[in-house]
Amino acid sequence: MITAHQLRAARALLNIDQRQTADLAGLSVPTIQRMEASDGVIRANVDSLMKLVSALEGAGIELIGPGVASAAGGRGVRLREHVAKPKAVRQPKASSRALERAR
Repeated sequence: MITAHQLRAARALLNIDQRQTADLAGLSVPTIQRMEASDGVIRANVDSLMKLVSALEGAGIELIGPGVASAAGGRGVRLREHVAKPKAVRQPKASSRALERAR
């Protein structure tokens, strides 16, 4: 489980915007926007959540759940030390010819 607050905090720790987060997780920007607009725990399909959490963890984010040992308790995020800058997963873009053929 991940909350909207944790997602925004994770982005801040990684110094990436919503577009970069979407690229990193292989999701759309509107999906990331909807997730961040959630109240409390993010509600999304399991596949999207798994992609997001996996991408954040791969970028060095550690999600801290409720009840996990921390100085103040509660949820949070932590950036692991010595983690390389995240690389976005780029989806191939359709050429203008392919777009014309699709019309």
